[in-house]
Amino acid sequence: MSRVSIELIPRNAEALTRDIQELRECLPFVDTINIPDIQRFSLRSWDAARMVQRNFSSVIPHIRAIDIDPKGPLPGLDTPGLSEILIIQGDPPADLSRRVYPNTSDSIIRRYAREAPHLKIYAAFDPYRRAPYRELEEVARKRDAGACGFFTQPLFDTRMLDLCREWLRDETVFWGFSPVIGPKSRSYWETTNHIIFPHDFDPTLESNLRFARQAIAEVRAEGDSVYLMPLRIKLSNYLSPLADVMKKIE
Repeated sequence: MSRVSIELIPRNAEALTRDIQELRECLPFVDTINIPDIQRFSLRSWDAARMVQRNFSSVIPHIRAIDIDPKGPLPGLDTPGLSEILIIQGDPPADLSRRVYPNTSDSIIRRYAREAPHLKIYAAFDPYRRAPYRELEEVARKRDAGACGFFTQPLFDTRMLDLCREWLRDETVFWGFSPVIGPKSRSYWETTNHIIFPHDFDPTLESNLRFARQAIAEVRAEGDSVYLMPLRIKLSNYLSPLADVMKKIE
């Protein structure tokens, strides 16, 4: 079944509550959100999931593999109603005093699969991070470790989307899309996430909405799911114009 998830940033409890209210106003039918775990904010993703669980059928917190103490408990195991999680590798923290561990995503996936068999575990797919064959080897390792599906790095053009759909044609996938509005936003994605934009990429809201509308319709028509990451933009400005294409296919 095709699903829609919205990624909401847990800056703090008050901001997350406001975002949920805005989301409810523009996309009242959305019943899934995913929540990244961002080190510069004190609200952890699994704590945010606990806080907002009553508002959605499913809240999917992101878990950073390098933050997991091999001798400590797994985050989220005692979160009531939690049924799905997303395991990512995680970037090294800017604060060098913050402790991290030499875990791999597949090792943490395997541990969750063993200690929390009630959870559906998703993993990350990033076609920009390394050679495609290396990333597909990672996909196989994560699947073998217990991942039931994948959340992609946001994609920004139809050619890359088509390639990735071919590479992941047999997987359960949440395809990611995010607006890139203006040169600062484009620079963020290029610098931080090594995105390569097509030469004719147009960082305007209208162009981003046009691409998102086409991409969402195509992947949902094939039964795949989507998640939207409305960064650096008012939620309703990006989500409301896409409401019809997201609720057509159940």
